[in-house]
This record gives sequence, C-alpha cells and structure tokens, in this order.
Amino acid sequence: MDDFLFNEFSTVSPAAWKQKIQVDLKGADYNDSLIWKSNEGIHVKPFYTSEDRHNNNVCLPKDGYKICQSIFVDDVIIANKIAVDSLERGATAIQFIAKNTFDYIVLFDKIDTKKTHIYLNFEFLDAAFISEIEKYCKGNYIYFQIDIIGNLAKTGNWFSNLNADISEKAKFIDTVTNSICVDASLYQNAGATIIQELAYALAHTNEYLELFGESIALKIHYIFSIGSNYFFEIAKLRAFRILVEVLFKERGIKHTTIHVFTKPSLRNKTIFDYNVNMLRTTSECMSAILGGSDTISNISYDSIYHKSNEFGERIARNQLLILKEEAYLSEAHKFANGAYYIENTEKQFAEKALQLFKQIEKNGGFLKQLKKGTIQNKISENAGKQQELFDQNELILLGTNKLPSQNDRMKNELQIYPFLKKKNSKTLIVPILQRRLSEQHEQNRLKME
Repeated sequence: MDDFLFNEFSTVSPAAWKQKIQVDLKGADYNDSLIWKSNEGIHVKPFYTSEDRHNNNVCLPKDGYKICQSIFVDDVIIANKIAVDSLERGATAIQFIAKNTFDYIVLFDKIDTKKTHIYLNFEFLDAAFISEIEKYCKGNYIYFQIDIIGNLAKTGNWFSNLNADISEKAKFIDTVTNSICVDASLYQNAGATIIQELAYALAHTNEYLELFGESIALKIHYIFSIGSNYFFEIAKLRAFRILVEVLFKERGIKHTTIHVFTKPSLRNKTIFDYNVNMLRTTSECMSAILGGSDTISNISYDSIYHKSNEFGERIARNQLLILKEEAYLSEAHKFANGAYYIENTEKQFAEKALQLFKQIEKNGGFLKQLKKGTIQNKISENAGKQQELFDQNELILLGTNKLPSQNDRMKNELQIYPFLKKKNSKTLIVPILQRRLSEQHEQNRLKME
C-alpha cells in the first residue's frame, strides 16, 4: 500500500526545482535573490532535498536533557535549601557556583549525589578540596567546571601562574572522573561567530590534550551558550560533536559521547521590555534540546539586573519543564537526525571550523594565539560588526531598538550593575570581554529617565 501511494508521485530533482524557481523569478538572479549568506559564510538555500543529506553520524546522548538549577553558594545552608526545593519542583541537576571553599557536607545534605548530576563551577583552584568532594560523592555525576585556560581567557590571568595551575590541576586530574572543563560560553557571549566558537572550543580542547596527554580525553566536558539563531544553534552543537570525534580520531583516542552543558546567551538579553527575554530563552532552550545538550540551565528573564529571586528562577525552571512535559521534547535530542537543512548547515559549520582550527594549530596553538592577542582581536572584530548592525537597526532586539515601550522605567529596578565593568588591574594578556549588544543603548536611555 505504501509503495502504491508513493508511486502516485514522480520524483523531482533539485535541478528541476531550481529551474522552476528561476522561471518564477522572471529574470532575477537565483543566487542573489534567494540564497542567503550569513556572517559566518554559511549559504542558506530556499529549499533542500535528500541530496543535501550527509548522513552525519552525530554521537548524541542516549537520554534526553536534564533540567539544571544554577545556585550561587554564599551561605551553604540557604544554597542547600534552594537546591533541595528545586529538585522537588522538577529540576534533575544542580549547578553550584562558588568563589571560595565551603562545607560540602552541609551543601549536599538531602541530595542524592549518586543519582543527581552536580556541576561545581569554581572561581578558584584547590586540588585538595576537589579531591575531598570527589571522594565524598563517590559517583560519576559530579562535574568540576574549572577551566584554567578559560580563566586565563576570561580574566587575563591564571589562577596563580602557568606552571602552578598545571601542577595543581595535575594533582587531581587522574583521580577525579570529570575533572576538565572547556568553557566555550565565553566566546559566544563576547560576540564570536559560530565558526569561531567551534574552532576555539576545539583548539581549547586540543591544548588540554597537549598539556596533560590523551589519557584525559574522556574526562573533558563542555559549556556552551546558545544564541538566538534557532536552526544555526541546533547545527552548532551537532557540528561540535562531529569535530571532537575528528580530533580524537586524529590523535588515536577511542571516541565516546561528550558531555555538553548549555545555557542561553546573555549577549542578546535586555533590561528594557525584559519579558521578551523569556521568549528569547525559550527559543534558545529549544535549540539546546534539539542540538543534543546533556544538561540545560536556563537563565531567568531578570537575571542581568535583579539579584537571584525565587520567582525568576521558578519561571526559568518551568520553561524547561513545559518544553519537556507539555511540548513532549523530553527525548527530542535526536529529532534533527535526517533534517536536510540542519545536516547541510552542520556540515558547513564543521568544515569551516576545522579550517580555522588548523590555522590556529599551524600558528602555535590556542594558548600562543591567546598570548599574542589574535583570538581576542578576531572576536572583537566580529563583535564590532554585530554592534554596528544593532546600532543601525539591522540586527533587531524587539522592545529595545525596535518597538520599544516608552513607558518603561528601569533606573530604580537595577539591583545589580547590568553593564560591563572596566577593571584597572594588571593582566598577563588582554581578556576576552563579555558584553551585551544593548548596553550603550540602555545606558543612554537610563540617562533620560
């Protein structure tokens, strides 16, 4: 019966479709009129067929995504209470962010660390403390989001210095299961292109392999930020898994599925018409789900100008719960398999990022390029282009540079400083600065209130 139904329709080749479109264009050029070329140099066609499939064997997670609640550890009792409450309300993972050591026994009280994924994002490096936590938790679900190279890129300095950081890292790298983090979110939030994100994350990974050897490959996990280009972001995450497989294969490493933790971007978030941030994060979380994220931590709509609060965090968590339970995306991580447009786009991303990665390695590797300022300059160049498009209203943030609500008043709502803070401290290298697109626009508007 199925064969009979399909036999009713004759196949149409891509050439025939293109010919028909060309006739309808009445003399206009097909390439100029209908093929869009992104800033990354990705060509998007008006239609895709099975010939655009590349049968990319993307090594995706076995299960769907985990809903993560991010909690800053100031008072361990309060942080524990928030974590336990979040798990009872639907979260299946917790990210603790800390600037200093803490009483981990109190923090993990009533949390089953053998079943709950715990992400420990430390702004310090302490091998003895990390080893204690690993020994206490006794499980494979503890991820230490400590990135010594990422800290250099973000702050301009090592935690101590190059040799000391490597030595401290080496003390626990073999005994701690998930001991190496590559935080690629910095690049997206600073204004890098998707191709730059992918290439820098891959070069960042390769730098760790150079420093500590191939044996640490399976201990590496990743953080990515997800932007607003829905399909491109899906393709980005899938392309990165392809690239890591290529890198590992080239180095003779037996490949396994990598672990990817994602958050929505901060770059496109705004303080005016802030409810639109919920729409942005919903779209970005969907990209993260369909792109194959292992864990997603949403950000609240008011996170850039309000202190952490129960309402904002609950809304952010519920967005992911609705996508999981009501939109039936709980096992959607493989939905993009076979999608002609996405597979074609991820192939273009992977190929262009691999070319850039090879250039970085040819010129001495990621650390050397950071020290020379090449990485910073490339990101800054693209960020400048994005900013120019935003300032000229060609890159739109709804409610900010298009259809703004003139009744919005935000000066008295700012509980935390929402703009880039300039630091005068001495740094070893020029840091990669994270900046939101609407910052200058918002500052000018605040002055007029």
